[in-house]
Amino acid sequence: MNILVTGGAGFIGSNHVRYLLRNSDDRVVNLDLLTYAGNLENLAGCEDDPRYRFVRGDIRDRELLRTLLRQEAIDSVVHFAAESHVDRSVEGPEVFITTNVLGTEILLEEARAAGVQRFVMVSTDEVYGSLGSEGRFTESSPLAPNSPYAASKASADLLCRAFFKTFGFPVVVTRCSNNYGPYQFPEKLIPLMIANALEGKPLPVYGDGLQVRDWLYVEDHCRAVDLALRRGRPGAVYNVGGGNEMRNLDLVRLLLDRLERSHDLIKFVADRPGHDRRYAIDAAYIGAEMGWAPTVDFATGLARTVDWYLAQRPWWEKIRSGAYTAYYDQMYGPAGRHAGDARVQ
Repeated sequence: MNILVTGGAGFIGSNHVRYLLRNSDDRVVNLDLLTYAGNLENLAGCEDDPRYRFVRGDIRDRELLRTLLRQEAIDSVVHFAAESHVDRSVEGPEVFITTNVLGTEILLEEARAAGVQRFVMVSTDEVYGSLGSEGRFTESSPLAPNSPYAASKASADLLCRAFFKTFGFPVVVTRCSNNYGPYQFPEKLIPLMIANALEGKPLPVYGDGLQVRDWLYVEDHCRAVDLALRRGRPGAVYNVGGGNEMRNLDLVRLLLDRLERSHDLIKFVADRPGHDRRYAIDAAYIGAEMGWAPTVDFATGLARTVDWYLAQRPWWEKIRSGAYTAYYDQMYGPAGRHAGDARVQ
């Protein structure tokens, strides 16, 4: 296949590009605007693979998409590109709407016009809202997003449904629980706590810290997305979860223990507006239909993740200082510009 991966320089996207290059003979075109969370260092070494091409560009740029889809003879799309940090969506919702909703609509429209045969929309369990103390989200759970980010992803999911129902466009939607692993941007929970602990800084924990999340190792997620691309039923939704429910506070304590740092570094801060109390995924459907199940248990995955951040300290220090963006601005221009003249690498 000739696969277009959008947002392939981000955390999950870059792991997915690496997964495809390791486990398939497909060609991979990576389209990413390289905003704050996109980092080409996540893909170091991939540029030497003749099956890989990077294009800096915006999914909202219709002409760029039209040209790229046809020039590269793209037959499959895996759509990761999104503004994804909930806190940022609370501070400024507009870019989440224009990127996650309008950008997805433009991508769907151009992919359909180009005759794309497979389209995977990578979504999130946050579209379901918050669970009580019992039960898990299934594919039939109602959408009840509580943050601007979650609302934008739910809107994109519904656009995918509409394109399947109205046009018969072969869209598959995956909804995952919280991912963790290498290359995650250091404002997210696990890498933020690791970095702050190593620097002796306070570890900010929202509210009482008793919010529950279901943790999924990123490579297990990539395998599920790839199965959805190759074997997923058009029009279907597949929940992808790790089966590892844990309270945020307990996770932070685990990280401090592994890093041999004092729990006194924990600092409770005012809770985030609209903060969902609990997420948990029922992944039985993708297991029954495609045989998927997570292979990395939480203890193993967390140990791998901590060890990776310990070994890759220069990577996250450059991100925290902002220095990692200087090369992109020099080579490509400011990250927020319109990308109609996107260069390639």
